[in-house]
Amino acid sequence: MAANGTTTGGGVRTGDAPHMIDNPAQNRFELYLGDDLVGILGYHGRGDDESLGPGAQVGFMHTVIVEDHWRRGLAGRLVGYGLDTARERGWRVRPVCTYVQRFVNLNPQYADLIEN
Repeated sequence: MAANGTTTGGGVRTGDAPHMIDNPAQNRFELYLGDDLVGILGYHGRGDDESLGPGAQVGFMHTVIVEDHWRRGLAGRLVGYGLDTARERGWRVRPVCTYVQRFVNLNPQYADLIEN
């Protein structure tokens, strides 16, 4: 929160930079503004591979951003974070979510991660 506690017109407190984490217990990446959870990207391992180690095939199932925070680029930041994490972990990604599919089409630097 800003020193004076002001908010922007959309209700986001100034100074609340988005931060993202992996929540493997919930099989999702999470995007926070301050302490508020405002977005998720759900994922799911394929078949018997529950360890999600290198080489795992992981479906990116759905991307959700709280309606009050739409059209601010947050979904793209969250999907980019998920794909960067997938690269670091050696995952192969199945983009089930149509938003993820469009994101990869517009960002070909992630095409090598995609499992068809």
